[in-house]
Amino acid sequence: MYYGTCLCGEISVEILGSIDDIIHCHCSLCRKNSGTAYATNGFINANEFRLIDPQKKLATYEFKPGKNRHFCSTCASPIYSSNAANPEKLRIRLGIVDSDISERPISHNFVTSKANWDNLDAALPRYDTFEPTRQSR
Repeated sequence: MYYGTCLCGEISVEILGSIDDIIHCHCSLCRKNSGTAYATNGFINANEFRLIDPQKKLATYEFKPGKNRHFCSTCASPIYSSNAANPEKLRIRLGIVDSDISERPISHNFVTSKANWDNLDAALPRYDTFEPTRQSR
């Protein structure tokens, strides 16, 4: 089982099953929705998903007919996406999952749409906290 929360904590989720077909999506829609170079998404069974939203903060945006993005109306964290053509599956943004995830990404998708500043194979330095130059700002 996996647990997750939005940024403000108003919405919680429980995923009772596995997270399948995890991908890093570089399409322009995912980049715009996440505000990052790519979004990491996985599919879950709708009947294994529990939304805990006591304050009714879940909002929905239909970005294409039958395709909805569900997000917290307080902090705007993306929670999941649904597709009327495939109601038994939901697409979850892995960034909201607080539990350790045992499944791993299988691919980078729509790489021809990737942000021009994103280098998938960059050998960038890695830090446990902020980069050293930021700490002095």
